[in-house]
This record gives sequence, structure tokens and C-alpha cells, in this order.
Amino acid sequence: MSEPSTAPPSATSAATVRSGALALAYTGKCLPLQVLLSAAGHYIGTHDDEGPVSRESVEYFPSPEAAQRALATDAWTQRSHP
Repeated sequence: MSEPSTAPPSATSAATVRSGALALAYTGKCLPLQVLLSAAGHYIGTHDDEGPVSRESVEYFPSPEAAQRALATDAWTQRSHP
């Protein structure tokens, strides 16, 4: 008898599209989290057709790869206010 196979938690959570809490709270828009760039560095936030909507991460990251890793592994801190 074989045991059922389960995917590791990181594999399933990385595939989950999450939306920006601040974007939803302050604009009513449900927008996906993604890596964005500002003069201060790369961050996790949201944007729409008109441009950036919210900076969701407290942290700025030195590269887009570092920000993407943080997003994929939940290794970032959600801002509580804009």
C-alpha cells in the first residue's frame, strides 16, 4: 500500500496569487501582489493600469530576485498603513 503524495507547503503557497491588503482597504481594488521598483528600491506592492497603487512591504529589497524570493517564501512584512 502506498502513501498519498503531498506537495511541500512552499510549492503550494508559491502558486497562490495573493492580493494587496492596503490596496483593498484604501481603494477597494483587489490587485495581485508583485515586485515593483521605486527610487528607494524594489518592493512588494500592487499596481493597476494607471500605475502603482500600494506599497505592501515594509522592506525594500536590493534586487528584483531578492524581492521575488521574499514574496514566494512569505519572507516579508506587511505594512499596516499607507
